[in-house]
Amino acid sequence: MIDRPSQCLALDWVLKHRENNMIHIKKDHEIEAMRLAGGVSSTVLREVASFVRPGLSTFEIDQYGGDRIRHYGGKSAFLGYRDYPCNICISINEEVVHGLASERRVEFGDIVSLDVGVCYEGYIGDNATTVAVGGCEPVVQRLMEVTEQALCDGISQALAGNKVLDISRSIQRTAEANGYSVVREFVGHGVGKKVHEDPQIPNFDDGGGRSPVLRPGMTLAIEPMVNLGQRQVEMLEDGWTVLTRDGLPSAHFEHTVLVTEGEPEILTCPENLPSEPREL
Repeated sequence: MIDRPSQCLALDWVLKHRENNMIHIKKDHEIEAMRLAGGVSSTVLREVASFVRPGLSTFEIDQYGGDRIRHYGGKSAFLGYRDYPCNICISINEEVVHGLASERRVEFGDIVSLDVGVCYEGYIGDNATTVAVGGCEPVVQRLMEVTEQALCDGISQALAGNKVLDISRSIQRTAEANGYSVVREFVGHGVGKKVHEDPQIPNFDDGGGRSPVLRPGMTLAIEPMVNLGQRQVEMLEDGWTVLTRDGLPSAHFEHTVLVTEGEPEILTCPENLPSEPREL
């Protein structure tokens, strides 16, 4: 889930906030706890993505997601957060992020962005993917592929000694080199005991100059949001759903990543699922 301070994340807030951040470096026992949370979150995301099919309402998808989170002994990290009313975020086609569950039914050819955050034993795993419902137009399929590649390229820069800006530039470079635009009003973030921690992680070079240095033990939710058309977005009257201003599709992919002494470690992977999760 993308950070949303003061009901709408403005870039000037991000830059000001980032200069005064307090980045929490995770200890070994916290990292292990985050691996477990990431295992649950990624498993639920995979199951929800497989569950999506034409004719289902987003309410039914959300309820299924909540059931699977509880099955593994977790709690939705989003439900109730700043009064968010759903278990997961479900955004269709031109909806970028934070789509609310409703009676709207997904249709063949839609793309659906699913954002799942799970709190498991006090720590949070946050991840997202975009799936095509029974297939989609080649131009939209390409958008999804490039957005996922942008995520991979960003993760590759999550190295100790690099800066957050290295992640941002890598994501922006991949997206724009393929003719797409990167959303600027919403960004990635640190994650741990809270859904949103420092540092903020823009998916673009903001030109501000200052950028936190990455250190082992930092845990980051890296999440490019890439539009087929122009980068501008707007928010619906529900106060949550963000959509592209030009009405063209958007894709969203995300992983929770650990900065280590060596290569980055993706914490949101099914292999980290607890061996005996406790159902709630």
